[in-house]
Amino acid sequence: MNGPVESLPMDRMAFAAPARRRTLRPTAGLLVAAAVGLALFPWVGGDYYAGLLMRVMILGIFAMSLDLLIGYTGLISFGHAAFFGLAGYLLAIVTPAGGISVWLAVPGILAATAVVAAAIGWLAIRTSGIYFIMLTLAFAQMLYYFFNDNPRFGGSDGIFLASRPTVSIGSLSLLDLADKTTLYYVVLASLVAAFLLLSVVLRSPFGHVIRAIRVNEGRTRALGYSVRRYKLASFVIAGTLAGFAGILESVHTGIMSPAHLSWHESGLAMIIVILGGMGTLYGAVIGAFILVFLQDYVQDLTEHWQLVMGLIIVFVVLVLPKGVAGLVEGLGRRAVRTPAEGGHG
Repeated sequence: MNGPVESLPMDRMAFAAPARRRTLRPTAGLLVAAAVGLALFPWVGGDYYAGLLMRVMILGIFAMSLDLLIGYTGLISFGHAAFFGLAGYLLAIVTPAGGISVWLAVPGILAATAVVAAAIGWLAIRTSGIYFIMLTLAFAQMLYYFFNDNPRFGGSDGIFLASRPTVSIGSLSLLDLADKTTLYYVVLASLVAAFLLLSVVLRSPFGHVIRAIRVNEGRTRALGYSVRRYKLASFVIAGTLAGFAGILESVHTGIMSPAHLSWHESGLAMIIVILGGMGTLYGAVIGAFILVFLQDYVQDLTEHWQLVMGLIIVFVVLVLPKGVAGLVEGLGRRAVRTPAEGGHG
C-alpha cells in the first residue's frame, strides 16, 4: 500500500483523520469500569442474565466489525452476516464428537473466512453505493440458500455442534468451554481484545487512510493512495472479525442455522451500529446491550413485541441521530466544560 498518511502536510491531514478522537471516548476509566463490571457480573447475577450478556458481547464484536466498514470506511454492507454464519457453520462441520483443538480449528476457520471475504470483497469494492449493498446482500443470500437447502448440514433446521472445542497443551487442559462461567470470561476477553485490536488499527496509518476514504474518496485517490486496496483490506479485516464472532456464537449456543447468514442478521447488526453510534466502536457494544435487553423485556409485555421494538428504535434514531454514544459524548463534553467554566468565575 502507498505511503502513510502521516507523511502528508498538515492541511491534508485535516481531512484524513476527521474522527480520530472518537476512539478515545469515553475515557479509558469508563471503559475499564465497564470491563470490571462485566467481569464481576457472574458472581452477582444469575445464569440467565449472564447468558444474555454473553449474547450482548458476541453481538458487540459482530457489530464492531460492521462498524469498521460503515462508520470508518464508508462501506454499507448488507451481507455481513455471511461471514458470521459461515465461520459458525465451519466450526460445527469440522468438529468431531470427541472435540477439536482450538489451536487447530480457530486459525483454520478464520483463514477460510478471510479467503471468502477477500473473494467477495474483491468483486464488491468495484461497485459503490446501492450496487455495493446489493452485491454483498446477494453473496450472503447465496450462502444462506446453500446451507438452507443442503440436508448434509441440517437444512433449514441448522446443524448442532458435536462438542465444544478443547483448549489444552498436550494432555494439560487449560480451559473447559463447556463450563458457562469459563465461556463467559473467554467471550469477555475476546470482546476486550477485539476492541483493542480495532483501536490500534484505527490509530495506525491504515486507519487514517480508510477514514479519509469515507470523508473524500476522490481526494484520497488523488493523493496517490490505492483506494481499492484499502477498501479490500478493511473488508477482509471486518469479515474475519465477524467470523470470529460467529465461532463464539456457535460455541455459546451449540447450534448454527441458516438464519445466522440471512439478511435479517445483517440488518440486526446494522441496527445495533446505528443505535449505539457509528464510528465509535464502543457504541456497538452499547447498541447490542440496549437491543438484547430491550427485546428480552418487551417480549414479556406483549405478543406484538416486534412492533413495539420497531417504534422504540425509530424514536431513538429520530431523537439521537448520532446514537447513544453521541449522547454519552455530549454529556461528557458538558461535564468537562462545566468545571472549567466554574473555575473562571
